[in-house]
Amino acid sequence: MEHPYGYIKDNKVYLKGFLGKEDREIGEVKEDEASTISYFEARFEQIKDKVAKLKSDIEENQNKGSFLMKLIHLRDSLYESDALGDFIPLIETLNEQEAFLNEIIQVNRAKNLEVKKALILEAEAKRDDTDWKPTAEFFKELKMRWIKTGPVEKELHEELENEFNDSIQTFFENRRHFYEGLALQAEENIKVYEALVVQAREAHDLPDAKMAFDISKRIQKEWKEAGKVPAEKRQPLWDEFSKLNNRIFSRYKRTLNPGPSMHPREVLRKIEGMVDELKKMAHQPTGPAITQRAKAIQEDWKKLPAHKPKEANLPARSYQFFMDIIFEKAFLEKLAHGKHPGFEAMPLQEQNQIKSGILKDLLHRDQGELDTMQNNSDNFRVQTPDFQMMMRKKLSGLKRKVDVKNYILKQLSPRI
Repeated sequence: MEHPYGYIKDNKVYLKGFLGKEDREIGEVKEDEASTISYFEARFEQIKDKVAKLKSDIEENQNKGSFLMKLIHLRDSLYESDALGDFIPLIETLNEQEAFLNEIIQVNRAKNLEVKKALILEAEAKRDDTDWKPTAEFFKELKMRWIKTGPVEKELHEELENEFNDSIQTFFENRRHFYEGLALQAEENIKVYEALVVQAREAHDLPDAKMAFDISKRIQKEWKEAGKVPAEKRQPLWDEFSKLNNRIFSRYKRTLNPGPSMHPREVLRKIEGMVDELKKMAHQPTGPAITQRAKAIQEDWKKLPAHKPKEANLPARSYQFFMDIIFEKAFLEKLAHGKHPGFEAMPLQEQNQIKSGILKDLLHRDQGELDTMQNNSDNFRVQTPDFQMMMRKKLSGLKRKVDVKNYILKQLSPRI
């Protein structure tokens, strides 16, 4: 059976060759020849509808270039379609549409090229900007504009991408190096602040109020000249530094205004009275009333003359020892309550066991610090009288901390 665009031979259906293609088998007769021919003609009508639909979509849509690959795939499929009909007009229609799309794409790519060149110039103008935050936002917005801009010719794509990204990368690398430099400088500045706090502690412990005051003035000036650090790291150091310098100034001020004179025997009598009261308080259970009274005695001590009689040296050491015991016991009580919920409801023996355990840990730390200081004290190169006095003061303070803890530990031990 013959057909304008095909034929049936040996119960097989053939499509006549076109555009240089040979005849091609596209199916076989199922029921009869007439119905088979109708089936393959209907398939061709479906293909015609696809071509017409694609052409209509191209005409109606603004982004016409997006249909190019769909058009090419459809046209290629026409050469392999199992249908009977005149494929040449369909292919010619698709060829015309392809030429139309290519022309539009060329125009769009030329426009895209101009846009991208302009974006590259914008990026280059900002690449060395050091106004970090707004410029970073600018580059993020610029990147979005670049992404939304359509493609250019393939041979230009890589070169343009490299030029654009080079400027962006240069800016963000510069920003990274800047903040890394700030972080490193901040670490160095923190060391300066920490060293000034150490000097403030040492000056605070000097027996000579005038020398301590002179050092305080110098290190406060150095503090003002030190570089920037994050506030959260600087604040704790400043709190301690300012507190120490305030105490140094208060002590120096008292030496300038000693107040009413007091007979040495009266000074000694007052000190001994304070020591007797503190000793009794040191043997009592700690509590708010005890610590408040100890603070009041501290204020009375400050009112005594700065230069005390020689006979007051021993009771003065006892004053400091028992004062330390009172505040150490209060601190120990606070730690025990913090670490052990329901501590106040525990039996006394269990409370004492808990406090002994905490105290032993603190004692181990203080003993280690004392041993290290004693072992290293002879290795310092600087051995001026002031330095030696300062070292003796520090060693004495560490030894007193150890003695205080041992004293409290003995109080907590069960009596046999």
